[in-house]
Amino acid sequence: MITDLHADKNILEIDGARLWDSLEASGEIGKLRDTGLRRLPLSDADKEMRDLFCTWARDAGCTVTVDQVGNIFARRPGTEDSLPAIATGSHLDTQMCGGKYDGVLGVMSGLEVIRTLNDRGIQTKRAMEVVVWTNEEGARYTPPMQGSLAFIGDLSLDEVLRSEDADGLAFGEELQRIGYDGARALGESKFAQYYELHIEQGPALEAMGIDIGIVVSGFKSHGVKIEVTGRTAHVGPTPMDQRQNALVGAAHLVTAVDGIGWQHHPQGGKATTSQISCFPNLPGIISESANLTVDFRHPEPEVADQMLSEVKAAMLEAADKANVSMAIVDSWSFGDNPFAGECIQHLSDTADAMDVSYMEIRSQAGHDAYAIGKIAPMGMIFTPCTGGISHNVEESIELDRTVPGVNLLLNAMVTAANR
Repeated sequence: MITDLHADKNILEIDGARLWDSLEASGEIGKLRDTGLRRLPLSDADKEMRDLFCTWARDAGCTVTVDQVGNIFARRPGTEDSLPAIATGSHLDTQMCGGKYDGVLGVMSGLEVIRTLNDRGIQTKRAMEVVVWTNEEGARYTPPMQGSLAFIGDLSLDEVLRSEDADGLAFGEELQRIGYDGARALGESKFAQYYELHIEQGPALEAMGIDIGIVVSGFKSHGVKIEVTGRTAHVGPTPMDQRQNALVGAAHLVTAVDGIGWQHHPQGGKATTSQISCFPNLPGIISESANLTVDFRHPEPEVADQMLSEVKAAMLEAADKANVSMAIVDSWSFGDNPFAGECIQHLSDTADAMDVSYMEIRSQAGHDAYAIGKIAPMGMIFTPCTGGISHNVEESIELDRTVPGVNLLLNAMVTAANR
């Protein structure tokens, strides 16, 4: 039984070729533009990928269960199986024009940990669980990270199941349609520690020639959905001073949000309008409504909260300019430093024992790990992605630069599971 890497230097290594084969097989499901993926949550492609993962997990000797929002738990039992498990995981859903590794690498790395232990005949004291979280991206249903947020109780089951996509299709009905409306109660799994491996989604590791990033903190992030209400009218004869154009109000706000991002850019802040729609959205008629999704984040939580106030002030000014009304109809936030010192230290100690290079790094994106960090000690590992490109079909990784991080996940989980 491996308990102390420092003592015996018995370093475990994954099968990199097998990991790559799994990633390549995943990359054929929901394939987009040859190099990317469009695998939206609860779509047919999502079902196909879920089915494949569950088959692989069962073939690896895991017990597979599904909870009420579709989160999948693949469990490898421990010799003292009643103890809280050591867990890892991520997501299999993607953006509309997504890459093959965002989220997917974390799930396949967890599966590779299980397969490697099977190859070596290694038993661990604690069970290990690989988790597939539902709808991390938020590309079809909002807020993002619905599965993990429901798991920890920050979203109610009813909130998740009745949420609708742009076509009015309810989450619960689509979950049932693809056969992943599981019976397992939310929050049933108990984790002693949770580790998530993810591509960096930034350029730092590649540029510095370092293969592993140990995440020590995140950016505080806010997301808001804003509804703009105006009044339809003819685009020709309606005098300018009598128009209530929702699209114009939205446009004023879009530029104001961009300005807020640039204002805080020197300190690492950023803001954008990531989504906009309007109605009727036709020639010859002024829009009576518009909907926007605004995202802003900053490394300092208090500044991120200040940015929220600035967005609200910009809403008032934009509404006044366009003679319309604006209201926030939904909001979410994440990134309040949920990283556990004990997990950061454990990853660092393990990397030292493995004699691999690493750097401390901050996460600027949202991850399911943020939610789990509220209920269990949590740590994250970043691996390089080419050019830092992500949420793009050109997202790419190199196996040789990825394997060290997956080996770190493997060895850290094994030593943690034997404590």
